[in-house]
Amino acid sequence: MDVLVIGGTGPSGPLIVNGLFERGHRVTVLHTGRHEVDALPPMSAVPHIHCDPFDEASVRDGLGERTFDVVFAMYGRLRMIVDVLVGRTPRLFSIGGIPVYKGFADAAAATPSGMKVLSRESDAGVGDEATDKIRKIWLSEQLVFDKHPDATHFRYPYIYGPNQVVPREWPIVKRALDRRPHLILPDGGLTLFSHAYVENAAHGVLLAVDQIDRSAGRAYNITDDYQLTVAQLAELVMDEVGHRMEVVSVPDPAGRPARSIIQNDTTHHRVVDASLIRDELGYADLVDPIEAHRRTIRWQIEHLGRDSAGVDRVLEDPYDYEAEDRLVALQRRFMADAAAIEFTAEPGFTSGYYGPTPNPAGARRSMRG
Repeated sequence: MDVLVIGGTGPSGPLIVNGLFERGHRVTVLHTGRHEVDALPPMSAVPHIHCDPFDEASVRDGLGERTFDVVFAMYGRLRMIVDVLVGRTPRLFSIGGIPVYKGFADAAAATPSGMKVLSRESDAGVGDEATDKIRKIWLSEQLVFDKHPDATHFRYPYIYGPNQVVPREWPIVKRALDRRPHLILPDGGLTLFSHAYVENAAHGVLLAVDQIDRSAGRAYNITDDYQLTVAQLAELVMDEVGHRMEVVSVPDPAGRPARSIIQNDTTHHRVVDASLIRDELGYADLVDPIEAHRRTIRWQIEHLGRDSAGVDRVLEDPYDYEAEDRLVALQRRFMADAAAIEFTAEPGFTSGYYGPTPNPAGARRSMRG
């Protein structure tokens, strides 16, 4: 097929372009030309159209009168692109994201607060309380199917792996490389949010192309087969760097040093269900998530360990270790004071399973026991 990929230079883009090319399709890449990547096939095999995917006149001028069997809209202003592509392709594949679920950006917007865990494709939709940016993501998805009823739309979660421009793992990696004694995480780092390794995300997209009739008119969540908590991710980082840090748990409002890791102002879980693409297209991870995270961490050590200034600006992490030390000291004083509070009988949980256990009045265990 003649395939146009709009974008194709981001974290998962080269994998999709190469997958299409290896399948024998005739691929053209449309992007600004400001960011060429070695991972794409040579331009003699995969030609480029250089124009601005955010400017309608530029896109129309770049395309001329060309038509394509399939178009991938992976970058640019999607609401404009779907209009430009009307009559130019019978099959559109577009990339969006999981912010279209109520409670993703504003936990209080949902009742009860936070996203449904797990959020399924049919749960998508935002109300008037959504931010302008989130509302535009949702409206763009609606326009995809209004203009291209047979389209296939993918709701990406956080994509991790090489070349991620906002790598949530890096603040943990950097602190381990800096030999910090502790890592501050809100609520013990037990937050879960959906993510997909670049190779796994690209694999899901390519499965939909391989089964182009089956995937028509569908919106699919894409995630790894299982998810890691932030604390589990931190364990992998410490193992790869070879430096242990004490995880210091603080209440969410006090967890400001971890905002660049959590990437939200709340620790509510943001987890979607991706069983639809598994059931309909046979998706399964190409790379196990633990190995995928280890690869990501090793790549960051090699490529960001020497100079991370640009990424640090994007992540907005000041790495103010003096302030973090003061917060740790405050947490330890609080924990000591909390442990000193005596109960008439120690609250417990085991007797419901094993029968009553002696606990003399006034006896108390430590906060850790």
